[in-house]
Amino acid sequence: MSEQSKSSQAPDRTPRVVIVGAGIAGVQTAVALREQGWRSAITLLGDEPHQPYDRPPLSKAVLLGKAEGSTFDVDFAALGIDLHLNRPVTGLVPEARQVETAAGPLSYDYAVLATGAAPIMLPGSEGLPGVHLLRTLDDAERLRPVLAAQHEIVVVGAGWIGAEFATAAREAGCAVTVVEAADRPLAGALPPEVATHMTGWYADAGAELRTGARVASVTPGAVTLEDGTTLPADAVVVGIGARPATGWLAGSGVEVSPQDGSVLADSRLRTSVPGVYAVGDCASFPSARYGSRLLIHHWDNALQGPRTVAENIARGGTEGLVYDPVPYFWSEQFGRFVQYAGHHVDADDLVWRGDPTGAAWSVLWLRSEESLREAQSDRGGGGRRAGRLVALLAVGRPRDLAQGRKLIERGVVLDRDRAANASVPLKAAAL
Repeated sequence: MSEQSKSSQAPDRTPRVVIVGAGIAGVQTAVALREQGWRSAITLLGDEPHQPYDRPPLSKAVLLGKAEGSTFDVDFAALGIDLHLNRPVTGLVPEARQVETAAGPLSYDYAVLATGAAPIMLPGSEGLPGVHLLRTLDDAERLRPVLAAQHEIVVVGAGWIGAEFATAAREAGCAVTVVEAADRPLAGALPPEVATHMTGWYADAGAELRTGARVASVTPGAVTLEDGTTLPADAVVVGIGARPATGWLAGSGVEVSPQDGSVLADSRLRTSVPGVYAVGDCASFPSARYGSRLLIHHWDNALQGPRTVAENIARGGTEGLVYDPVPYFWSEQFGRFVQYAGHHVDADDLVWRGDPTGAAWSVLWLRSEESLREAQSDRGGGGRRAGRLVALLAVGRPRDLAQGRKLIERGVVLDRDRAANASVPLKAAAL
């Protein structure tokens, strides 16, 4: 009997969760549902022909030919998860409780949107030979021979993915030029005083970094900048960001942010449509911890969110769990292990911990609030400056990250001067 026939049967049919997207968020939601005791049907829809796989190795081991893939070690059949590959979803019809696909509609009792994010293409470069993205397994496999041939490569964008690709390309022996429109790398993630210290990492690795450089045009074999400079390029790799893959939801009634395109989930990762949840890169959620809505395009969010969604679905009509994590991500670039936990804004107090010109250092962000100052006064703090730790960047200091992440989770207030002393364990700066 076909899936469509089963889903259109009488009301006593088996309840079904349909998960749209077979990346880490979708796969983890399916697995977590079983762990939470959901015994009814689960359908997982993937738009690629490959078995579901993890993405972080694509910019490292897979790209360099050190691994053939990064398939998840999940026995979908044994778990009773009905996996459909190469089945893109085209729409959502809440009034019929159906997910539309090219192969026909699927009925659901609960739907989970886990479609991730789609990379932003450099205008005017679509379809040009030699222009690459690095988001999927197919992208990595197309780029492997480029690196193996030690081509001359221009990377557009000095964000996290640009830095990681440049690292791999240099390791493969390619000549690499990275062009960045902003005046520094990681301009969208870190303030100038921090990102500036990462600029030299490119030269140390033998890569050329051009900041304040906007691309005027891309032609086969060359990238021309707005100042007239022409850079030879056997290949061009574009890493200028990604947007939530939510265009297919147009007309569905699922509320989407007009600013960033994310599904506007609530604190329990429910969408504006009953019975529909959203998780991972495609969804933003309100954080009481930070007092703002967060959109997190990182692996840990796609790992943690599904547990909340799965438990809330498994609970049925009971009050659900609130999702308010401490964001976390890491990046391996130019021989350095960079980790970040939390969320900061420009108004937070930046505290250096260690020498940023060295191999190991951290940056803390403390949030000073009137209540904290009053609390310090009550404790006889003697006017010492203090603040609640809200974020931490650690370069080669994993202990700082481990301790800092726990302090952020607990909302701990730190003494600023002790926190700035790199020889003092970070947890010892707690008030």
